Amino acid sequence: MEGSKTFAKAFMAKHNIPTAAFAVFNEASIVDARNFVASCGGPTKVVLKASGLAAGKGVLLPENEAEFEQGLQDILVNKVFGAAGAELVIEARLSGPELSILTFADGYSTYSLPCCQDHKRIGEGDIGPNTGGMGAYTPAPEGLVPGMTERIEKEVIAPTIAGMRKDGFPFVGLLFTGIMLDEKGPQVLEYNVRFGDPETEAALELIDTSAGGAGLAELVLACAERRLDSVSSE
Repeated sequence: MEGSKTFAKAFMAKHNIPTAAFAVFNEASIVDARNFVASCGGPTKVVLKASGLAAGKGVLLPENEAEFEQGLQDILVNKVFGAAGAELVIEARLSGPELSILTFADGYSTYSLPCCQDHKRIGEGDIGPNTGGMGAYTPAPEGLVPGMTERIEKEVIAPTIAGMRKDGFPFVGLLFTGIMLDEKGPQVLEYNVRFGDPETEAALELIDTSAGGAGLAELVLACAERRLDSVSSE
């Protein structure tokens, strides 16, 4: 789910989890990649993603033909991301605010922390290449819109956990889901099967045990023992 964006995108397509339209290419299909991007309306309409793990830096948003071609060469030919660039996922570019959702899961039950937002771009004014994260805050205003949390749970989190169980790898632990809110609603950008940095530092501060709610250790233990639905998270 995290180690291969190709796998994750196929999983989302299989289980009808909302995500951007995509296609997958390798070094032998560079011509096909160029044709696909042209069919999407050009470089500014797509996102290039190294399929494997690239420390949060394997996503490129070309702003012109030259940047697209350079990104294509860097990922598939020059292997600037190493083995992570053996495959290239090209997605339709979405527009809207991003949210990060950290969800505890025991294979069946889930508990999500309030939505976070991180700052990815290296430059002031949200410009420049993506980094592994330049800080985060929570709760994100977009996640506080009435009904949004419930919609994300229904359309994204629940079918993801159910799909993993159905496919024979029930998820137990902390699932990080990156989401963009476009005009259609929540669209999944990526999954990480771990706590996400830097969002975790902000989100864990909102776990409130003052009224008897479960703390971090209790939540993790409940996941491991498959009894998350038995603990209070309020």
